Amino acid sequence: MFTSPDAIPATYPVGIFDSGVGGLTIAAAIRRSMPDERLLYLGDVARQPYGTKSPRTVTRYAVQAAEFLVEKGIKALVVACNTASAVALDAIAERFPHLPVLGVVEAGADGAAKASADGRIVVAATEGTCRSQAYERAIARRREGARVRCVPCPLFVALAEEGLTDGPIVDSVARHYLGSLFDGSEAGDCLVLGCTHFPLLAPALARLAGPDVTLVDCAEATASMLVRRLAGREAPPGGGGLQLISTDAPERFARMVGKLFPALGPAPEVELADL
Repeated sequence: MFTSPDAIPATYPVGIFDSGVGGLTIAAAIRRSMPDERLLYLGDVARQPYGTKSPRTVTRYAVQAAEFLVEKGIKALVVACNTASAVALDAIAERFPHLPVLGVVEAGADGAAKASADGRIVVAATEGTCRSQAYERAIARRREGARVRCVPCPLFVALAEEGLTDGPIVDSVARHYLGSLFDGSEAGDCLVLGCTHFPLLAPALARLAGPDVTLVDCAEATASMLVRRLAGREAPPGGGGLQLISTDAPERFARMVGKLFPALGPAPEVELADL
């Protein structure tokens, strides 16, 4: 066991986990910012979605996912799941005090606080993330007086996982959850995509919110945060790559990855793991 971040070899990969394919939006942003880093991605599809489960259950799942990746050998851990970031980040950091651990909630909150013109911020998230009020607290630390409304949008996860990322079905579900929040004098001026699956629905959400509303995608903010945390411990040039692991149905996982992230190829290899 390493005793400090500096003791971990720079050649070790960055570990990333989410409940499904949504966290690959984070992995893609990290690859753009740090192309020489090796990425080890775990999709816990056997137990998704996390967003409808209790904080105790999510924490247990998240710590198990982190333990699995740490055993593989990683130099940093990105919790690419807003629900797990909201309720389990402290437990993971306490379990692995030597390891840099980053969560997407803090990155998204920072982006929203900077992007909102008038502090009227709407967060589209899972039930678990909204219940935790993690975004409200994180934004309040950065923007005094901000008015934050967190809206549970559980069907967005199912739509993304099924590859339904645009079209009339997505438009209808988006109006059902968020349509009333972008009308009138108190309409939101910033929409946080508070689940890593939701950027896959960004075109439909942008149409609904309108041209005057800024969409905040946590992926780029998280990648920037990782760049800062790994300063001086970057991988040497010429490496890079992405290894995919799923806790269930690796063939289906590979098909979804190939459809939603074509740069990875039509049928990327996926390892099956049991947590």
